Amino acid sequence: MTDIRLGLRENWRQFAVLVVVNAFVGAMVGLERVVLPLLAEEEFGLASRAAILSFIASFGLAKALANVFAGRLGDRYGRKHVLVAGWVAGLPVPFLVMFAPSWTWIVWANVLLGVNQGLAWSMTVIMKIDLVGARQRGLAMGLNEAAGYLAVSLAALASGYVAATYGLRPQPFYLGVVFALAGLALSLFAVRETHGHARHEAAAWDAEGGAGEASFGEVFARTSWRDRTLFGVSQAGLINNLNDGMAWGLFPLYFAAVGLSLDEIGILAALYPAVWGLGQMGAGAWSDRIGRKPLIVAGMWVQAAGIFLLVLAKASSLMALAMILLGAGTAMVYPTLLAAIGDVAHPSWRGSAIGVYRLWRDGGYVVGALLAGFVADALGLTWAIGVVGALTACSGVVALSVMRETLPRRTRPSG
Repeated sequence: MTDIRLGLRENWRQFAVLVVVNAFVGAMVGLERVVLPLLAEEEFGLASRAAILSFIASFGLAKALANVFAGRLGDRYGRKHVLVAGWVAGLPVPFLVMFAPSWTWIVWANVLLGVNQGLAWSMTVIMKIDLVGARQRGLAMGLNEAAGYLAVSLAALASGYVAATYGLRPQPFYLGVVFALAGLALSLFAVRETHGHARHEAAAWDAEGGAGEASFGEVFARTSWRDRTLFGVSQAGLINNLNDGMAWGLFPLYFAAVGLSLDEIGILAALYPAVWGLGQMGAGAWSDRIGRKPLIVAGMWVQAAGIFLLVLAKASSLMALAMILLGAGTAMVYPTLLAAIGDVAHPSWRGSAIGVYRLWRDGGYVVGALLAGFVADALGLTWAIGVVGALTACSGVVALSVMRETLPRRTRPSG
């Protein structure tokens, strides 16, 4: 391990490959952002909002569980094998959606998509953290998440255009076949194992007296509730994806209900992840300078402001501003939460800690889909969106109350 060096500059070639791989991971999700909620109503005749959002619940549950297995398996057997397995799980997804004879097929396709996202995205996160070390962790996470969510935005925009031109299926999902094959090929032939970098960093932590190996039960308890800072991170991640699940499932229906065209819906659906993606490059690096906690707290409140503005907006320009605020707030939070986990967790169990955090975070898709669907059925779309906005604002208060600053230059993380 003497020839291993940590840092973005020292490992930029492999880092760049992983950025591209994560762009393909994000594109797989982006294909569904515009099309699937409308497909549920127009082709499958679903009237219940809860039934429509079942595909997001199945996706979120599968992704949340896959995250846990990904982190632990990556710590034990290496990162690359788990990354490749994620792409193998994703290959059937576009075909299942293209040829689905019933909504049940769509739900099962999203189980596989959740496995794809849980394994593949988790590994790109962990591998980048392995490569860069502590000094530029926020920047690394910003670049990773920016690539993924810019791809979500571009794929949403492309699928909306193709759907408006040719129909809701199968044409938009031809893109998915290309994305899955490209991601698998890069993972097999261009990505190199990074577990040795984690071991190299672990040796430095141990030399400074940090606690090393921990059982999965210990990591789960610490990340979920025992460590107040990690609890604050995990609850913020859950609420963040709760509102993203609501945005994914209800925003296209809400925009259609107020009379927007499919082209306009596609632009608004793409605007939010575009701002989210672009903003993360700056937000991650910013957290390396000013700390993690300020961006996490403020980001949750900016998201809430965007959601409330959407409920009040009547003009499409104000709806666009609401999407920009929601994207900006999410950009502030997303890479910073991951960087905070990396700050606190020992390299020997960091992958497992990230997996547990992502279990809670992506569990937010399940909670958000169920909550938003039932509230929308009972009280209407506006109430469903407003309730999620209130929960997002409260999450910022919780983070402010329980978290400590984790930036390594300000406070050295304990083992």
